[in-house]
Amino acid sequence: MRKQWYRLDNAALIFPAVMRKNWNNVFRVSATLKDQVDPETLSRAASDLVKRFPTVFVRLRTGFFWYYLETLNEAPPVEEDYAWPLTPMTRRKLKKCCIRILYYQNRIAVEFFHSVTDGTGGMAFLQNLTARYLALKEGIDIPPGGNIVDPAEAPKAEETRDCFQLCGAEVSVSRREENAYRLRGNPEEDFFRHIVTGIVPTETLLEKAHAEKVTVTAYLSAVMAEAVLARQKEDPEPGRRGHIKITVPVNLRKTFGMNTMRNFTLAVNIGFDPRLGEYSHEEICRLMYHQLAAETIRQKMAGRVTTNVELQRSVPLRLIPLPVKTLAMRLVYALSGESKGCLNISNMGQVSVPDSIGKYIERFDFVIGVQYSYPNNCSVVSWQGKTYISMIRGIRDSELERLFFTRLVEEGIPVEIESNRR
Repeated sequence: MRKQWYRLDNAALIFPAVMRKNWNNVFRVSATLKDQVDPETLSRAASDLVKRFPTVFVRLRTGFFWYYLETLNEAPPVEEDYAWPLTPMTRRKLKKCCIRILYYQNRIAVEFFHSVTDGTGGMAFLQNLTARYLALKEGIDIPPGGNIVDPAEAPKAEETRDCFQLCGAEVSVSRREENAYRLRGNPEEDFFRHIVTGIVPTETLLEKAHAEKVTVTAYLSAVMAEAVLARQKEDPEPGRRGHIKITVPVNLRKTFGMNTMRNFTLAVNIGFDPRLGEYSHEEICRLMYHQLAAETIRQKMAGRVTTNVELQRSVPLRLIPLPVKTLAMRLVYALSGESKGCLNISNMGQVSVPDSIGKYIERFDFVIGVQYSYPNNCSVVSWQGKTYISMIRGIRDSELERLFFTRLVEEGIPVEIESNRR
């Protein structure tokens, strides 16, 4: 197969520039099956998808002006899950492949360097990998539908495009906003990542959100903001207290009616300044909901896209050698990339697959990594009546997740807790 190359999409440009030896932006999606995973069949399934998903099976290359992605002719070796989720991908590994395909007992997991795609694209690929695996393993026919595609067909042009280049406004929107309170803690040894997953009934979660007349994402953001506020009140340095803001990645595919397998997400920060006074739970819910609604309307998001794309299109910037660009992007990222929010809540929403394979699947999970300069993050996905809320941290202090899940229980939402460390 002839190799192709792809320019990094607008959201992907920053990730190679800001990665460090012990950190880069990686996320994981996984499907837990009802039977043990056969690694040989999984390897065959991955190989069958190489031609169908050319923007997924890629490696990171370094050009004179920009990084870019080059397609691979074969899938990476399937590996047994090791160590802990989301270990950093080194530059050496990224030069070979930007994804990992893992298995452990009855779980299939895929980890992505974020320059490849976002959570929505990653989940679509996992669904197809799982479908192909089950087709081979169980000998069943799985017709295309939803996110499931025919592995024998050619990739669609829309799947490989950089949609950021197609949906900007005539003017840009300022990035200026107040810095947020920063969570801190003692780092874990060897970069271990704690993952605590709270499993809650989706129906109960929806009922509580609807009772407040808000979305699930706004409701969870409000509860998380309350947990962060409680941590802030315990901070021994009063001078550090400031805005409580939750960063929410927004899937622009729904906003603009476009589809792609590449990144097409922008993040917005929603929250409040606790120095102005006390806020009730109901007030925080309303704040989160209305801010999220106001920030994510089509026109506002188009202006935010333009802000980012204008820099990418700037002729002087394009002519600057990559090492200089990298230093500039690192500086911008340090000043604004992670200073405006306390942590992320990335809500994948409801996952669905054809009935023909749904009966073989126990659950789906979605886990995003920690950021470089703040140690906590949260990701959410729902499947067959249960919502899986995964909180990840790179520090020893578990107080934030305790406060968050306790607050959900106080709200009348039962929570079953799982952890990757006993």
